[in-house]
Amino acid sequence: MVSYMDYASPSTQFTFDLNKSTLFKKDDNNLINVVGINQLNTLENVSLLDIFLSRDNVIEPHYHQNAAELIYCISGALTVSILNPFTKQILNYPITPGQVANVPQGWWHYEVATVDDTHLLAIFNAPTPEVILGSDILKFTPANIMAHTYCLDEDQWKQAIAPVKPNTFIGPTRDCNRGTDEETPYQELNHPPLPGPRGRF
Repeated sequence: MVSYMDYASPSTQFTFDLNKSTLFKKDDNNLINVVGINQLNTLENVSLLDIFLSRDNVIEPHYHQNAAELIYCISGALTVSILNPFTKQILNYPITPGQVANVPQGWWHYEVATVDDTHLLAIFNAPTPEVILGSDILKFTPANIMAHTYCLDEDQWKQAIAPVKPNTFIGPTRDCNRGTDEETPYQELNHPPLPGPRGRF
C-alpha cells in the first residue's frame, strides 16, 4: 500500500476525541459518533462508527457501497440482520459483548438493540464510511417510477411513504405515534433465525 500522508507535517494528527464528532443524535441514549480520514488524517483504509442504542431502536436498513463492516458489541445486545444477495434470505445474528458480525461490502443490513444501554462499534475498511439509507431510497426515488415499476397506485405509494423521513439513521423516529395498541415488539417483526449453529458468520 502506498501512503500519501506526510508524517513529518505539523498538521499530522495521531489522536482524536470521538465524542466531538457526532454523525447523528436521536436522543441521549441513541446516537452515532464517527471517525474517519476527515477527522483523523493519519487514518488510511479504516474508519468507524461508535453507536449507542436503547432497546428496540434500529440502525435503519442500509448498505455501504465502498466498504465491508465489522460490527463489534461492547455492551448490551443486538441482532445484526443481513440480506444475502445470493440466497435472498435475511440472516439474523444475535451478538453480545465480545462478539462480532461481518457485513460484506454492498450488502443490505440493519441492526436492532435487544436491550437498553447497547454500545457497539462499526468498523470499516475504507477511510470514509459511505452509506445508502433505506429512507433515502424510499423518499428520493420518484413516486411515479416506484408505482410504474411495481404496478402500484401512485397515490397509495405516496401516502404509504409520507411519514418516512430521509436520513433516519436510528428509528423509529422520535415523533413516531403508532400508539401502544399498534406497537409490535421487534421479536415479532424479525424473521426467525435460520437453522444451524449460532456464531458462524
